[in-house]
Order: sequence, then structure tokens, then C-alpha cells
Amino acid sequence: MTAGRKQAAKRLDLGPSVDRAVAEAMVRDERVLVFGEDVALLRPALFARFGASRVMNTPISESAFLGSAVGAAMAGLRPVVEIMLVDFIAVAMSAVLNEMAKISSFSGGRWTVPLVVRATCGGGYGDGGQHSQALWGMLGGIAGLKVCVPSTPADAAGIMRAAIEDDGPVIFLEHKLISGLWLDTMGGSSRDTVTFDVPEGSGGGEVAEPVAALPLGQAVVRRTGSDVTIASVGVSVHRALQAATELERTGVSAEVIDLRTVQPLDRDGVRASVSRTGRLLVVDEDYREFGLTGELAAVMLEAGLAPRFARVATDTVIPYARSLESATLPSVRRIVDAVRTLMEATA
Repeated sequence: MTAGRKQAAKRLDLGPSVDRAVAEAMVRDERVLVFGEDVALLRPALFARFGASRVMNTPISESAFLGSAVGAAMAGLRPVVEIMLVDFIAVAMSAVLNEMAKISSFSGGRWTVPLVVRATCGGGYGDGGQHSQALWGMLGGIAGLKVCVPSTPADAAGIMRAAIEDDGPVIFLEHKLISGLWLDTMGGSSRDTVTFDVPEGSGGGEVAEPVAALPLGQAVVRRTGSDVTIASVGVSVHRALQAATELERTGVSAEVIDLRTVQPLDRDGVRASVSRTGRLLVVDEDYREFGLTGELAAVMLEAGLAPRFARVATDTVIPYARSLESATLPSVRRIVDAVRTLMEATA
């Protein structure tokens, strides 16, 4: 673990590359606009460049402004709507579950909702269970939504471009531990004495200029290996990479797959890896029950594979105290221990 927000932001920061992708989209297409709570302050470069008519502050009412965004998208605009914390999407859940996710199907494709919801997610900095959830499993389980969770700046930019250009609703989640603005905002001076669970940065890749769209639903292998497949998203990809380095010292070769999107899920990519390694560990900061970990286990069974399987996930409500939070969320130590258990079970 590494203390200090500035160190974390210096190593790996998704935010600037995402803002750049949004800015390029706003230049290309005047229908793209940004609105949400305090966006003029949070996105000052966008506000200065495009003005208050396209970067609009809203009242603190997620149900109101997300509902308005659905109507705006149906009317032909392409909004990027910011909800500070994905936890607060619950306030606007009717717009998500009953409107934006279903309008295209209900209208036989005559109406579309080209809308991006950009929100932060995740814990590891001591903010309690109402501000630190992942929730991509819950959102990915809603038919009609796409859900993206990038882990590097290059991917974040490319996925944001693809999300804005997509004709359906997309949830775009940034983990706060790898997004400098949000880690600084949420983990402010009152937490200067707190040790944050920020993994070592492993490079972000070059961001193309202009930003190139990445296909949604296409995973990438971050590290090749032959003994076990570790699949994850967001900040846990970097934890998995650290764990793989530690495991290598003891002769275990771990392949790390960055799913990048939860929905659509690259089932073929994971199956191909597991068919080679024979073991699968899913690392998921979301809740263990009824989520991504169980879905990937089902994918393996449906494909006729029978790998040794394990999962490292969040098992309970996330505590406020960092010591308790650290024990609850996935960590490098938990990943290493889980892999070793898998290896011992087939030794």
C-alpha cells in the first residue's frame, strides 16, 4: 500500500485522458454536451472552451438531471452526464432501469438513447459503504445497458470515445484510486494521515491523437501466463499484475486479463485463456453474490470447461475504518493467497 494522494495521481490518472476524449467529441459533434453536479468547477478546461451552454451545472438531484438527459438523448442530443459517485445512481434508478435501458427495445429501435453516464466508483481510501461501492455487477445485469470500467488512461480515452459514439446508454465508471482528481477530492486533507490502498502504476499506454475508439466488449491480456488466468477490471487489474509478479518468484505463471467492459463481456477472450491455463481466479471489487464472479463461472460451465475456480470479491457492506475496509476489499495479498490455494488444489 502507498500513502498519499499526490503519489497515486502521479503514477496513474485516468481523468485527463477521459476529459480529452470528451473535448474531442464536443469539437466533432455539437450535439455532445456535459452536465451534472459542479461540472463547471470539475471540468474547468471544458467549461472555458465550450461555455455554459454545453457544460452545465445542475442542482443536486440525480433523478432530475438524469431523467432530463434521457429526454435530451431521445430528442437528438448526445449527453455525457456526470454523477459524482456511482452509489448515488440509486437516486435516479428509475431513469436507468425503466427508461434509458428499455426505450430502444420498447420502440422497436425507432427511439435511441445515446447517453453516457460518467461516474466514480470504488473504495480503498476510507469513505464508507455509501461512497465506495463498485456496482458494475448490478448495472451490468440490466438488459439494454453497456457498462465500462477502464484501468489505463489510453483505454479510458478510447472507451469514452466509443461510449459517446454508441447509440445506446453506456455507464462509464472511473475508479477513484486511479483517477487523480477524484482521489484528491474524495480523499481530501482530512485524510492526510490515512494510508490509501493504491496499487503501483504499471503504465497507461500512449493516448492516440486524436483519440481512437476502442471496441466495447473486447478484453485485453495485460500479462501472459500458463498456470492460472486472473480476470478483473479497473484498479484490481493493477493489483492482479502486482500479484502475478510476486507469484512468478515462486514459479507460478499467471495470465492477467483486463475485461475493460462488464457488459458486453468478452466471454470468448476469457474462455480462450482458461482453456490454456485450466484455472480461473476472478478478482472483483463489487459484491461477491450475484455478480461478475458468478457470471464468469457460469460462462466456463456453459462452454464445457471445468477449470479450478476461485474468486476474490467484496463479501459485505464496506466499512468506514480503513483497517476494516482493507480486509474487506480485494488486495494483492488476497489474490496471491487465492492463486496459491488453486495451485495446491491441483498439485
